[in-house]
Amino acid sequence: MSNKVQQLVNNLSKAIVGKDVAILLVLVALFAGGHALLEDVPGVGKTLLAKSLAASIAGKFQRIQCTPDLLPTDITGTNVWNPQTGQFQFLPGPVFTNILLADEINRATPRTQSALLEVMEEVQVTVDGVSRSVPTPFFTIATQNPVEYQGTFPLPEAQLDRFALSFSLGYPQPDEELQMLKRSQMGEIGSRQLDPCITLEEVLALRQQCAEVPVNDQSNQYIVDIVRATREHPDIVLGASPRGTVALQKTAQSLAFLRLQLDPERKSDYVLPDDIKFLAPYVLSHRIITASRRKAQSVIQNILQNLPVP
Repeated sequence: MSNKVQQLVNNLSKAIVGKDVAILLVLVALFAGGHALLEDVPGVGKTLLAKSLAASIAGKFQRIQCTPDLLPTDITGTNVWNPQTGQFQFLPGPVFTNILLADEINRATPRTQSALLEVMEEVQVTVDGVSRSVPTPFFTIATQNPVEYQGTFPLPEAQLDRFALSFSLGYPQPDEELQMLKRSQMGEIGSRQLDPCITLEEVLALRQQCAEVPVNDQSNQYIVDIVRATREHPDIVLGASPRGTVALQKTAQSLAFLRLQLDPERKSDYVLPDDIKFLAPYVLSHRIITASRRKAQSVIQNILQNLPVP
């Protein structure tokens, strides 16, 4: 499967210029069986990343443009009366897909945001008392603009807790932006030019392999120590939940597996403390509430600096 992982990374790099860390993180979330939250300004490639991932894995892609008038049934689907059959017929919503992009998720009302809670956790939706499974793999990429607050509804902690990782792509470097212009001139930028390089069945197989990556007692204790430190830090009002503890372990397994496939110098096939330390800010920063104006990621970094590494 190592060649498949490398092919997937290479395929995404054809459309996403200079965002190696972002590509790695979105694959970590995908293979860990989680979801990703991208907090960034418009125009940096969030939608392109989601579309490119769907094109690369031969998966179905659906996009929800979140607005205040969006209804929960616009996401999950609804039952409509069919006069020809004389019965109600279920019309599936956009969640019945493999890659779901919830664009500007914080523009949807809390009631509509809650429509994603069940499907992100249990890979199913319940409409009028009937539960229906969505296709697998199911992976949500949600975006929100951290600068613009007018007409937005902050995501509740229960919603944020469903995302395995949160990160931003950031602005490209000057040479990367120049490369983007050259690709655009040649018509090479975009997800439409990408051919699938991995099947959905292979994605599920890779998920299983990630789940089987060994985590020793010292690494598990390190994960617990980091999460518990978020509940005791003086600058944190609300610490990470046990779901965050599990997410940190699963994403660390996924990262260890990907690094083993992508880095020829890596020899260890188990989770290292460095894997946990690298992922902790991305896994935990959106799960905590700080008391001061300090950014959540800087508080997590402070915790990591003060904790001994096993």
